[in-house]
Amino acid sequence: MARPDKAASVAELEDQFRSSNAAVLTEYRGLTVAQLKTLRRSLGENAQYAVVKNTLTKIAANQAGITALDDQFTGPTAVAFVTGDPVESAKALRDFAKDNPNLIIKGGVLEGKALSADEIKKLADLESREVLLSKLAGAFKGKQSQAAQLFQALPSKLVRTVDALRAKQAEQGGAE
Repeated sequence: MARPDKAASVAELEDQFRSSNAAVLTEYRGLTVAQLKTLRRSLGENAQYAVVKNTLTKIAANQAGITALDDQFTGPTAVAFVTGDPVESAKALRDFAKDNPNLIIKGGVLEGKALSADEIKKLADLESREVLLSKLAGAFKGKQSQAAQLFQALPSKLVRTVDALRAKQAEQGGAE
């Protein structure tokens, strides 16, 4: 029979896996407590960084339906559970890892899909959701103004064509 404290830990981790948009597994060997505190602060409020026990976390992930991470639960492991924008958290982890080479990004999961460490780094290279949405809105606005110009040009072109036809008919009528 499992001990109640371990069962509670598994239940809590399972809940975190289920309620998160993404989870990023890292190895933190060699980092000081102060560095881990700095990392937690850099992740912001939309991510929770927790040092975890591999066996309990593997059980919790499996119960949450995530089996792709099973082989990554080796060595000292910590998980960043992301509830907000995963790009922001991936950037924070990547930037922290640049300054602190002891932090190793192992892999993760994004909305149920397993990600390798390289895919997480590619995710970090993306622009934030707000920037992408503003670019999309700008593109739509540009297309709308082009459409408005096109629609305004059609009647004026029609008027010029009709005037040219009248002038041509008047010219032909006067020549006869």
